[in-house]
Amino acid sequence: MVFSARLIHYAKIIPRSVFIRDPKNICIIITIMLCVVDLSVYGVLRLCGRSAVRWSRVLRPLLLINITEGRQLRRAFRSIRNALPQILVVFFLFIFSVLMFSLMALKLLGKRNLKTIDGSPYFTNYLEIFFDLYVLVTTANSPDIMMPAYNYSSFFAIFFILYIIINTYTFMSVFLAVVYNNYKKYLKEEVRQLVRAKRQKLCLAFSLLQEVGGAEREPTVSQTCWKQLVRLVQPDISNAQRELLWRVCDPQNTGRVEKMVFVQLADLLNIEVIMMKCHTHPLNRWIPAFYQSTFSKLIHSMVQHRVFLYVYDVIILINAVFIGLDEENPAVSMAEWVFLTLYILEILLKLYTFEPHTFFAKHQFWNWFDTIIIVSALLATIINSAFKSSGGYTSRQILDIVFILRVLRLIRVVDTIPRFRAIINTLIKIGAPMLTFGQLILPHSHSHTLPPSHSHSLHSSHFLPPFLTPSLSLTPLLPLLQVVYYIFAMVGMELFKGRVDYFGGDSVDPSRHFCGNVLLNGSAFARNNYCKNNFNNVVSSFILLLELTVVNQWHVLAGGFTAVTHVSARIFFILFHIVVVIIIINIFVAFILEAFFIEYMVEKSELQTALEKKIEELNVCVEQNHVDNNLVDAMETQDNDLGPHEGVKVKPTIMFKISSTRYRTMDGLLQRMFETEMDLSNDNIDEVETENRTFSNPVFTSS
Repeated sequence: MVFSARLIHYAKIIPRSVFIRDPKNICIIITIMLCVVDLSVYGVLRLCGRSAVRWSRVLRPLLLINITEGRQLRRAFRSIRNALPQILVVFFLFIFSVLMFSLMALKLLGKRNLKTIDGSPYFTNYLEIFFDLYVLVTTANSPDIMMPAYNYSSFFAIFFILYIIINTYTFMSVFLAVVYNNYKKYLKEEVRQLVRAKRQKLCLAFSLLQEVGGAEREPTVSQTCWKQLVRLVQPDISNAQRELLWRVCDPQNTGRVEKMVFVQLADLLNIEVIMMKCHTHPLNRWIPAFYQSTFSKLIHSMVQHRVFLYVYDVIILINAVFIGLDEENPAVSMAEWVFLTLYILEILLKLYTFEPHTFFAKHQFWNWFDTIIIVSALLATIINSAFKSSGGYTSRQILDIVFILRVLRLIRVVDTIPRFRAIINTLIKIGAPMLTFGQLILPHSHSHTLPPSHSHSLHSSHFLPPFLTPSLSLTPLLPLLQVVYYIFAMVGMELFKGRVDYFGGDSVDPSRHFCGNVLLNGSAFARNNYCKNNFNNVVSSFILLLELTVVNQWHVLAGGFTAVTHVSARIFFILFHIVVVIIIINIFVAFILEAFFIEYMVEKSELQTALEKKIEELNVCVEQNHVDNNLVDAMETQDNDLGPHEGVKVKPTIMFKISSTRYRTMDGLLQRMFETEMDLSNDNIDEVETENRTFSNPVFTSS
């Protein structure tokens, strides 16, 4: 009903000819009709007491893929579709290799009367050999599958060694290379089209806001209009930061920006700038005489010295040794109180030395993490000790929390090693884009035309191009992998639901030994107690599919469901391995590698460099000497954070810093990944029809 109402509303606000020609709308209409038919047939059959197959469930992801917000998901599917021809060439060659080795195995070992460990014939059935060797590619049944032949003669080990080298290491590596190369090629083309569409829409925005000064002057946008636009696009940034961005766009202080500069506005806003307000330490305001005394300055020097960090590194390592000891020992228990006291003392000393607003600023992840972990551990330890002293309550859950918090304290050592810190910071930076991999930009599909009297004022974000409205248009969407999981989960539920049952650990039912199905009696599936791995509901199905993605023991899981249905059930599990493990996981790995390289190695863009220079020029730059891109350390070196020292020039009250190469959106990261490879020199941003006010989505083709 929701999707139908949405479709009806969409049909009313755009021209009917455009609506009918859009294949996405046709796909949604057909999907809704099929779902209604399936629901009706299923309901009638259930009323008649008969079972029915819910075949329309696998079509539900098509609704999410084809709605307006599904642009990112459609892009992923489109890139995979375009890369499939090259992937299939390698895949067929790989299957041919497995078939050839299976035939050789049949001829070499089929007539030697060998037996497996459970007494069944070894390598006598060609299809069984093919499945076993396919599983060997995933290493899940190694070395079990080789042992009968290896025990018979060491000579046969050469056969399996060659097979593993050719199919496991060579072909799987080629798969990764082919998937990565082709997916990246088509993704780059998508991004190029995206950047071109963004420039065109920004030109449309410029045409709405421009002011023509005279015959010799180029059209420009005034400072007032520009700031009003930025205020609508990103209302969360401060006036000071907005003024900084304007200084970058108008370095000559002319009071207006030209078209070429305006077109870069979206990229400029996508650069994350950290703003820090410098405050005087509260103790310096309340008791300045004591805070600026010799003893106080000695504490400041001690806390800022490298030795202070090294001492606490040693304390963390000693604490790690004590965590591994028996917590029931009174000496160990007392030592935990000593460590907690030392950690709390460290935080208090840092808060005494460094201004609290700076220490607990928005971007100070490690300071927040450190404080929360230590305070939580202190509270949990106090509560646990109180329960233990009261008697009659074991407080096992609280004790578990205490143990976890103790172990988490050891993560602090990561922040003290520069190389570790650089890697962790990089992972944090690419974490947000990865979490927003399914995010999209919601375009306005109908036309908006500004009245002439309001052509230079902004009263609503509806007049802004979609690339300039991130705060209004970013919406989370299901990742590609979850969509594929859902499809396989629905198919698995229809094929295998009720075939395997799980009995609780305290059950006395004899059927629990073979998962409620006598066909599993004595099978490896039942012996390994895999009964809870079933397709009886959505949650269990997703967990089982995750286990299949990990690959280990997947042949045992497949064997269990094959035993209770038919040998052809293996096709389901092989298809899942091909689609998820070979294709999608390789794409995910390739994207992670590319994003990591960008964050870890790529230099700043021209806009970032210009913004950074302007920050330094205005003398509002956070000093970064010997800080390895850690803003906490940078702010700790500021004299104004420690109170005014004698002879030290007071810094501005507001400081700025570029947050490395971090980007606010996935589109920004993708553009950064491919900007050095994209050739946009032939794109003329002036070739825009200013009469067209419809900000539609870019149309991508597979060519």
